[in-house]
Amino acid sequence: MLRLKAHHLLLAGTVSGLALAMIQPAFAQEGAETELTAIVVEGGQAGGGEDDSGVGKVKGVVAKSSRTGSKTATEVKDIPQSVSVVGREQMDMQSPQKIDEALRYVPGVNPSTYGTDADTDWIFVRGFQADQTGIFLDGLPFYQTGFGTFLMDPFFLERIEVVKGPSSALYGGGNPGGFINYVSKRPGERQRLVETGVNSFGNGYVAADIGDTLSDVLSYRVNGKLSGGGWETDHAKDLRGAIAPSFKWQPDEATSLTVLASLSRTDLVHTSSGFLPYHGTVVPNAAGYTIPRDFFYGDKDVEQYDRTQAMIGYEFSHTFDNDWTVRQNLRYGTVSLQEDGLYGNGVFTGTTLGRYRWAHDTKVNTFTVDNQLEGKVDTGALEHTVLLGADYRWYRHGASTFFDASADAAFFPGTTPSIDILNPVYGGAYGPPALGPESKTTLNQLGLYAQDQIRFGDGWLATLNGRYDFVSTTLDTAGLERDDSKFTGRAALAYEFANGLTPYASYSTSFSPALTDNGQGALLMPESAKQWEAGVKYAPTSFDGLFTLAYFDMTRQDVPTQVSTAPALTETIGEVRVQGIELSAQANLVNGLKVIGAVTYLDAEVTSAYGPSYDFAQAGTTPIQIPDLTASLWLDYAFQSEQLEGLSVGTGVRYIGESWADRANTLKVDDATIFDAAVRYRRDNWSVALNVANLFDKAYVSSCQGLSSCGYGAGRTVTLKANVTW
Repeated sequence: MLRLKAHHLLLAGTVSGLALAMIQPAFAQEGAETELTAIVVEGGQAGGGEDDSGVGKVKGVVAKSSRTGSKTATEVKDIPQSVSVVGREQMDMQSPQKIDEALRYVPGVNPSTYGTDADTDWIFVRGFQADQTGIFLDGLPFYQTGFGTFLMDPFFLERIEVVKGPSSALYGGGNPGGFINYVSKRPGERQRLVETGVNSFGNGYVAADIGDTLSDVLSYRVNGKLSGGGWETDHAKDLRGAIAPSFKWQPDEATSLTVLASLSRTDLVHTSSGFLPYHGTVVPNAAGYTIPRDFFYGDKDVEQYDRTQAMIGYEFSHTFDNDWTVRQNLRYGTVSLQEDGLYGNGVFTGTTLGRYRWAHDTKVNTFTVDNQLEGKVDTGALEHTVLLGADYRWYRHGASTFFDASADAAFFPGTTPSIDILNPVYGGAYGPPALGPESKTTLNQLGLYAQDQIRFGDGWLATLNGRYDFVSTTLDTAGLERDDSKFTGRAALAYEFANGLTPYASYSTSFSPALTDNGQGALLMPESAKQWEAGVKYAPTSFDGLFTLAYFDMTRQDVPTQVSTAPALTETIGEVRVQGIELSAQANLVNGLKVIGAVTYLDAEVTSAYGPSYDFAQAGTTPIQIPDLTASLWLDYAFQSEQLEGLSVGTGVRYIGESWADRANTLKVDDATIFDAAVRYRRDNWSVALNVANLFDKAYVSSCQGLSSCGYGAGRTVTLKANVTW
């Protein structure tokens, strides 16, 4: 079928090693000082140990506080949901060049589902696709659909935060499994960094991070990156450039205005090791052949990918004399994307792979604004941190598309030639794509929300959230309109023990507006979800660490199900239940060792049939692309001796369990274990690092979104980089 790329992914994530909690004291040196949490009041100067979002910077691999899980500066252990944070130092250690690569060691997350895909960050959280309706930048949503997506480079980020489970009570419509919030680098202190690097596929880059104060009240920061070269698949290449200037005006400690902007361009010959048949990747086809992992199934005479992306916005905050704070965060963004390319059509006979041609011209405009009022109130023995807010998002998506089937297709053949994997022939008489009429979709969403974080007794903390959304959806081309309103909420109770242990329990709900019709002239109703979560978070007092254990039971409801093709009819009757356990560990130990560990177990079941009629999912089956077990462990050690001062080494292991390749649950994708390694050396103001992902070049399939669309995991990638600061 058409490129189903934009609607499938998966979950799971990373690590094994919560047992570290039992052995950590052995590493803590007696009498050593350990830096504990520091909560920063909004409006504080961004510098030293804090950033402009009002929370402490991530030191090492342990994040103490976050604004994402509650929209207030809150300790991670006090947020009544699982929250994982990938800080700048961890990204520097592991050298990811894409967002999904930066999430390889996060529990509950299954990234890079289609291997080396140059134009998309594929991310599943707790079994549900997050890269469409679960991506945020600086607390504001990138609501996106189809190919109208925004891409970010990890170099431009200070941290990446993942909040698991339904979160509509604070953020409105979104992915039920959770969401990812990118936090931009911000001005406020002197920055001088130039970095360059190249990987084993000949893809190199040069980047700079420059910032300083211009006066007592004005500071700036500019990040830029230029990259280009080869990718894992033959003949593939890219050229990318991006710049992100930001300015901060802070006339006093109570008032702050930060302007954030970015512009990026991408031009590539498409590369992907995905969208290939099951028989030919997971297992050989009937003739005994397997498609090589680096096989280029496209054609340079056709391939086009031109992306222009621009954003501008600001964050304003002011704290009054009574300690109440008002904030307004606003952003406008636009994407223009023209793409044309060839893809495998799922038929691999002998040595011949069938292909189809897919092209589109997509334009996206989005505007979001979030207004907040935060303050503290005491009512007797109860201490309240109150948050009141109103946010609005507008999203317009327009696309013209073209599709041409394989010339040897059994039904409705087109003109796209097949290709022989042993003797590929490139070049041909490909004319320009005859794009169809533009299809336009518009979404308006207004949300009113409130949150109360209540402290009482000797360590009790209750969190109550309520939100009401008004959503209007329009398919302009079809003349279809739909208005919906929805209440979502979150209620949680936690208890903080003096030794750093915080058990909690929470219940939360969410919804996600549909942007498709039912085939009979009406838009579909929004999906909904609910989740129970119970767990414990432990922030030791003897060393710098954070350990979490969570059990959750989540149900996604009102999933669109195609119940008939003649006539076409889709109904929102599907339901999926996911139960799971997540364990995570992060620790900065005083002997130079840093530890990141995670384990995720998922038990997913289709409780009411869903899915298109050509691959119908029966109740009682497990959804495709969901591994039952994922685990990962990263150990990073900085040598402490004078002779080896500045030398650090890291090693990681990732395990991805089995998953189903078809909705009928007859064929599986095998599990895989992948090893990573790193060596770094820093001396004075310069450093050099060598990272190797998939150290032993393990050949594996990440997942299949059906028997006609499987993706190889990324092969061994060696990256050498160096930087200098001054």
